[in-house]
Amino acid sequence: MTGVSQSMSDLRLRPATHADLTRIHEVRHGTAENRLTDPTLVSDAEVAWYMDQAIFLVSEDEVGVQGFTCVNHQTGYVWALFVLDEAQGRGHGTKLLEAAMARLREVGHRQAFLTTGSGTKAEGFYRSKGWQRMGKNMKGEVVFRLWL
Repeated sequence: MTGVSQSMSDLRLRPATHADLTRIHEVRHGTAENRLTDPTLVSDAEVAWYMDQAIFLVSEDEVGVQGFTCVNHQTGYVWALFVLDEAQGRGHGTKLLEAAMARLREVGHRQAFLTTGSGTKAEGFYRSKGWQRMGKNMKGEVVFRLWL
């Protein structure tokens, strides 16, 4: 797909399934930023809970799954939003985030929040989508909030 422009209309969102987990792990490890250097920080139980109970969406195109998001529908916390480096800039992250925020609104949330690294592409992405920086958490990550 190098050099080929792709419109956002070519992207499809759908709920993640257990059959997607191998590709989701590839996406999670296929980003230069926010590398998961300690896999024990993300337990199989957490992933299973998001898969079975929360908002867990994938974005795919003709190549396959290019990104995913996991959002806690009880708290409004965006636990994860990742897009493969080579698929960034094509609308996968935007569509995933918009769909997840719409689901939070549907269940009655008035705000969402997340954390990300300071000075990262992700920080710029969230700012461009209207998220407000609220400060830093105890790990030094930037805390963002979005009014829904």
